[in-house]
Amino acid sequence: MEEKKSIGSRIGAFFRWIGRDLADIGITFARGDWKTRISFLVVGLGQILRGQYVRGISVLCLAAAMLFYIFGFGLSYLKDILTLGTQGRGFNPDGTISLGDNSFLILLYGILTIIVILALVLVWRINLRQNREAQELLAQGKALPSNRKDLYSVLDRNFDKTLLALPVLGIFVFTVLPIIFMICVAFTNYDYNHQAPAKLFTWVGLENFRNIFSIGGEGYGGTFFTVLAWTLIWAFFATFLNYFLGMAVAIMINKKGIRFKKLWRTILVMTIAVPQFVSLLYIGKMFASDGLVNAYLLKWGLIQKAIPFWTNPTYARILIIVINLWIGIPYMMLIATGLLMNIPEDLYESARIDGANSFQMFFKITLPYMLFVTGPFLLTQFIGNLNNFNVIFLLNQGRPQSMNLKGGAGYTDLLVTWLYKMTINDTDYKMAAVIGIMVFIVTAVISLVVYNFLPSVKDEEGFQ
Repeated sequence: MEEKKSIGSRIGAFFRWIGRDLADIGITFARGDWKTRISFLVVGLGQILRGQYVRGISVLCLAAAMLFYIFGFGLSYLKDILTLGTQGRGFNPDGTISLGDNSFLILLYGILTIIVILALVLVWRINLRQNREAQELLAQGKALPSNRKDLYSVLDRNFDKTLLALPVLGIFVFTVLPIIFMICVAFTNYDYNHQAPAKLFTWVGLENFRNIFSIGGEGYGGTFFTVLAWTLIWAFFATFLNYFLGMAVAIMINKKGIRFKKLWRTILVMTIAVPQFVSLLYIGKMFASDGLVNAYLLKWGLIQKAIPFWTNPTYARILIIVINLWIGIPYMMLIATGLLMNIPEDLYESARIDGANSFQMFFKITLPYMLFVTGPFLLTQFIGNLNNFNVIFLLNQGRPQSMNLKGGAGYTDLLVTWLYKMTINDTDYKMAAVIGIMVFIVTAVISLVVYNFLPSVKDEEGFQ
C-alpha cells in the first residue's frame, strides 16, 4: 500500500511541477519587460540586447542549429512517424525506379526529431529563466554578469560541465538513441519480410509482446520460458559456485603451513591471462565428438562410443557450468584473498579460545564478513552472468538445436545469445527487440529486489 502511495505521490508531484513551471512562464511574460517578452519569440535576443553577448549568442546559435535540423531535415521524416511510410520501392510511370519511403530512416530520424524538439523547448525555457533573472537583477540595481565573467565561468568554474558536454553527447547518440530506437522496433513488424528500403514496416502495437508470451501455434512462449529458465539456472550456478569455490581456494592457499603460495596463485592467474576468445574456442573443440577428450577416452578403452558433450542438452548444460568454474574461480580467489587478509586475526583467536571449530569460525566470522563486503559485487556478477555472451557462444553457440525451440534457439542459449541469433541469423528484429526489453525487465527486477536485501545496504553500520 505504501509502495502504491509512493508511486502515486511521485506522479502527482511531477504534474504539480509541470503546473508550477507553466505558471512561472505566464508570470514571466506578464511581468517581463519588452526585452524579456521578445525572448519568447527569438531565443537569446533578450540577453544580447542587455549586453550579455556570450550567453545570448550561444543560446541563439544552439536554437538556430536545432531549428535548421527540424525544418530543414527532421520534419520530412517526422510527418510519417505514425505510418512509417506509405509508398514502397517501385517504378514511376516513365519507367524510372522510385525509391519510395524508408521505414528505418523514418523511425530513426523521427525519434531524433522529437528529441531535438524537446531539447529546443528546454533551451527556450532556460532562455526565459535567464532573462527573468537578468531583469530582476537590474530592478534591484545590481550589475549583470559580464561577458568576460561568463566566459571565465565556462572555462574555469564550470569547466567540468564543458568537458563533459562532448562525452554526454556521445552517450546520447551511441547509447540512448539506439535504446529508444530498439524499444520502438518492438512495436513494429520489422523482420525479414519487411526490410527497408525494399519493403516498408509499420506499427503493430502489442502484437509482438503477446507473441512472446503465447504458448502453442506460432507463439514464442514455450521457447521464451525455456530459455529464461535456463538463463536463471545458469546465472545462479555460475555466480554462486564460482563465489564459494573461489573463496574456498583462497582460504586453502592462505592457510598457515601451505607451501608455495605464490606458485599456486600464479598458476590460477594464468587462466585469466589467456584471452577467453582463444581458450573457450579451444575447449569447445576439445569436447566435440571428434575432439581430444573423446579420442583419448576411446583410446584408453574407458568408453565404447563418443560422449555427446555438445549434442545432449543435459551434458551440454552441465559441461558449460563446469568449464565456467575454470574461468571464474581465479577471479574470485584474487578478490577473496585480499578480503581475507583484512579480517582481524583477533576474531579467530577469540573464537578458538571459546572452543569454536573451523566450520563454526567460517560460518560465524568469515562468511558474514565476505557477504557483507562483497554483496554488491555478487549481485553484479549475477547480472553479468545473465548476459554472459562469451562463455555460451564461444563454447558451443548455444547448441544443441531443437525443433521444439523457435527463433533458432538452442538448449544452452541464454536470452542474450538467442537475441543475437534472431538478429543475425533470422533478421527478426521485432522479436529480438522484445527479447531485449525482457532482458532489461528481468535484470532490473532482480537488481532492485536483491539490492534492498543486501546486508551492506540494509544495515550499513551493523557489521562492525
